[in-house]
Amino acid sequence: MQPRNQKEEGQSTVTSTPVLLSFESFQKELDAKHDKYERLVKLSRDVTIESKRTIFLLHRVISVGDVGELLHEADVKFGDIRLKIQQIAQELIGEDTCQFHRAFSPGLQEYVEAVSFQHFIKTRTLISLDEINNQLIFTPKTDEVKCSEDLASSCSQDEKQEQQPLCLQVTPTDYLLGIADLTGELMRLCITSVGNGDIETPFEVSQFLRAIYDGFTYIGNTGPYEVSKKHYTLKQSLGKVEDACYMLTVRGSEVPKHVLADVLSSKPSRIDQEEGV
Repeated sequence: MQPRNQKEEGQSTVTSTPVLLSFESFQKELDAKHDKYERLVKLSRDVTIESKRTIFLLHRVISVGDVGELLHEADVKFGDIRLKIQQIAQELIGEDTCQFHRAFSPGLQEYVEAVSFQHFIKTRTLISLDEINNQLIFTPKTDEVKCSEDLASSCSQDEKQEQQPLCLQVTPTDYLLGIADLTGELMRLCITSVGNGDIETPFEVSQFLRAIYDGFTYIGNTGPYEVSKKHYTLKQSLGKVEDACYMLTVRGSEVPKHVLADVLSSKPSRIDQEEGV
């Protein structure tokens, strides 16, 4: 049997071998990556929840009297959402965004849906990808800039990178998926407006959805798989809105306005009937 001191020396040499040290560094690197991924998932979940609440708020635009106050309240909520997105951008400083994209992509899609919904209510047009990305450029505050100028000589390179403007760019795929989800909210807006006696909004929504559907048709099966899956849902929303416009044109004088909404919500769309759903 070996003496006790020799066993301890052997164990210390085994734990300090270059291979084990390399694997320990790999372990620390993977743990840090997993922790960052979980933080991004939580931030994305917060963005999703606040975006859904903002969409619910914007749906009240049909029934409220002061639309400007409601839109101002929505702007305040969007400011809080952008603060969450800014935290995501801070987490991604010095990282490969593609490695963590799946962690925060659902939140960005929901944000695109909410901000495009507000833009449609204001202008009856579709917000562009550049407009969304311009809203996600975060510059440091003036006080922080003055402090950074005073301490420029003593700051390290990592600290200087943190003081530079942050940005989190929405990818074209996330933009398309968010716009595809927007069509469902516009369909609900159309049905709600019919119940409140608004006849113009359904026809405006119908033309808008038809233009979006034509654009997605051009993409077809050549785009990402997630975008092609949204195509059928978009087609369903368009069919329900066109049925609402048909009911208003043909039977609008026969059926009371408050009954039309119930008829449209319970009636299967023409597209479902064609496909035997």
